[in-house]
Amino acid sequence: MKLRTSLLLACTVAFFTVCVQAQPAIFKDADYKLGEKLIADSQCVACHVGKVGGDGSAIYKPQGRINSAALLRGMVEQCNTELNLGMFPEEVNSVAAVLNRNHYKFK
Repeated sequence: MKLRTSLLLACTVAFFTVCVQAQPAIFKDADYKLGEKLIADSQCVACHVGKVGGDGSAIYKPQGRINSAALLRGMVEQCNTELNLGMFPEEVNSVAAVLNRNHYKFK
């Protein structure tokens, strides 16, 4: 039983290490829980549904517009500015990191 628990723990640690390393360096200090909360609190999904319809996810990969982690972060900053959300740079970075993890998958 101890060996099985140890193996499970080792696999879990390895999985999370790989997941964290898969993110671009620009997101290395991102707070994913904060990013998820900000997305919910700012009603990003509702805004995206209003713009593109459906579940709003079509907005995440506009043809040729966002093709790097830096451009993704810039787009989140643009939303922050245009909508007067008042996010600090580290909050913008956290939101962009969540979007990258869930939709864009830049490495």
